[in-house]
Amino acid sequence: MDKFSAPTQSIADAMKQRILDPLALRGTLAPGTTDLPRPYAHGYFRYQDAAEEWKVIDVTRQDPSMAAGAGDMISTTKDLHTFYSALNSGTLVSAKLLTEMRKPHPASAGPFGGYGLGTYVQDLGEGFGTVLHHNGSTAGGYVAVMYGTPDGKASAPSRCRATSWVISSSM
Repeated sequence: MDKFSAPTQSIADAMKQRILDPLALRGTLAPGTTDLPRPYAHGYFRYQDAAEEWKVIDVTRQDPSMAAGAGDMISTTKDLHTFYSALNSGTLVSAKLLTEMRKPHPASAGPFGGYGLGTYVQDLGEGFGTVLHHNGSTAGGYVAVMYGTPDGKASAPSRCRATSWVISSSM
């Protein structure tokens, strides 16, 4: 999966072939899906109108395709755990690419660690080691956060919406 050439298939088909099917991610919908599986969390957006009154609207039904392959997916925390564990254990990419992903760019240091290729690398200090993490969000309050160990043996996925956290116990 390390070599990419000119696209001959859609992002959805490539993701199904390379990630979703091999990992049996049955709770994940590929890009382009328009129906929400039930049950689902609602997303809300709070804003001030022209009269400066606060309004809250339900933005559950939206089209995340603006983010293309970066955000046009729906998944369960169980599947997020499976994916992140497989990624960090070397199941999805070669050891060489995994090493590159975990090499933070020198100018990326911040409170959450350094940023490599698609993942933050954070040293938690003596006795705690290194944790890899990333987040993703769309307009309207949906956020997914992933934390995992470099060996892929432990991960902690969570989902959040604007009004509450939903923590997975399906690990």
